Amino acid sequence: MGNTTQSSPGTSQHGLLIAVVLWGALVIAASATGVLGALGQHFMPGFAILVVIGIVVPTVSYFSFPSVRHAVDAIGLRRLTLFHVWRIPAGGLFLYYASSGELPLLFGLIAGVGDVLAGLGAATLLKRQATETQLRRIHLFGFADFITAVGTGLTFTLLNDPLMVTLTTLPMALIPLFGVGLSGASHIIVLSQLKRSSV
Repeated sequence: MGNTTQSSPGTSQHGLLIAVVLWGALVIAASATGVLGALGQHFMPGFAILVVIGIVVPTVSYFSFPSVRHAVDAIGLRRLTLFHVWRIPAGGLFLYYASSGELPLLFGLIAGVGDVLAGLGAATLLKRQATETQLRRIHLFGFADFITAVGTGLTFTLLNDPLMVTLTTLPMALIPLFGVGLSGASHIIVLSQLKRSSV
């Protein structure tokens, strides 16, 4: 009699958590040691490529590997949505650095205001459950803000605006190279799950 080994949701989530922690630690180390700063000073478009990779890898992993999909689906739509509350302090950082002249003002305003609003939308679930319609609205708005902010940031980056180098320093580096990837992927994943459930 043959035995089939299949990882449990808990085991899969444990592995997923380790991967996410290592990702964040790598970004912190790269920023703290000046690796990101050197990249930003000599080839800022390379930083933009890292941002795109950070979005593509978790998204493709979800749709390509059943173990990853199993682990993420087990988290649940509500918790995946509540994750976006982190965008409230992220938006505050964007607004602070833009007002201090350390980021392009237009980029800081677009990213800052949008992130705060997206985070507040997610925060409405802190004390209540949500219908699929409400979840869809939260994620469609969050994704629209995500596309706008990332698009604006990539534009300023590709234009070699010197102020964009601020994104290579801590704590800002964690936003485009860590939070953005997880946020973008989670929007796509949740909207995909909602689409499947409505079929």
